[in-house]
Amino acid sequence: MDSLIAWAAWLEATALGEQMRSSALLYPAVNLLHLLGLVLLLGPMLLLDARLLGAGRSFPLAAVSRTLTPLAVAGLLLLLGSGVCLFAADAGPLAVDRLLQLKLLLIALGIGNALLFRRLWNARLGDWDTYAPLFGRMQAALSLLIWLLVMSLGRLLAYF
Repeated sequence: MDSLIAWAAWLEATALGEQMRSSALLYPAVNLLHLLGLVLLLGPMLLLDARLLGAGRSFPLAAVSRTLTPLAVAGLLLLLGSGVCLFAADAGPLAVDRLLQLKLLLIALGIGNALLFRRLWNARLGDWDTYAPLFGRMQAALSLLIWLLVMSLGRLLAYF
């Protein structure tokens, strides 16, 4: 925890932190990019997870995954980059905020769940059109829960 606090203090004191605090346009612009990243991640993830759970069976799962996964990855990368910039503006107090700490933990769990899912199931997604394994469906449901919680915690940070 001490290393996170030290890193946060350093980040807040950088030129990035100073620019994020002092520019009238930079913080709102990065906030909009963060929102775009959220839409690009959550939209495809919600659709893909819903398909993994059995919705839209007329669409082949492998094709849905190939189409939506790159959008979700782009959204995640945009969220991570813009999130660091937004964090830099007020990193010291945010580093000790329990909501942010929980959000970061859930982001790590969400990424870990997605990577594990890809490792376990990616080569067999075509089989899901006839039979979706219970553990895989549980991972899809967990993904939905995690990313909705991440989004909710992100919004709550502005109020608590």
